[in-house]
Amino acid sequence: MRIRLKLYATLGDYLPTGTAGNAIEIDVPDDATPYAIIDRFRVPRKLSHLVLINGVYAHPDERDTAILKDGDTLAIWPPVAGG
Repeated sequence: MRIRLKLYATLGDYLPTGTAGNAIEIDVPDDATPYAIIDRFRVPRKLSHLVLINGVYAHPDERDTAILKDGDTLAIWPPVAGG
């Protein structure tokens, strides 16, 4: 199945070379979870602060058990600092 992976801010550096913008369409196994994709792209889990599946927040406890579906969008942001 295929999903769309979006990595924002500094996490975009983990996308393959030549990726345009911050998103990529990828093939994943039918039992793929958010953490499986995060690990596949070697994004450190501690930097995967905000994880959304189709715009819905995935709590850290769910990131190993939530099964992605064909056509889903997985969006990930790092921790944000500012004032």
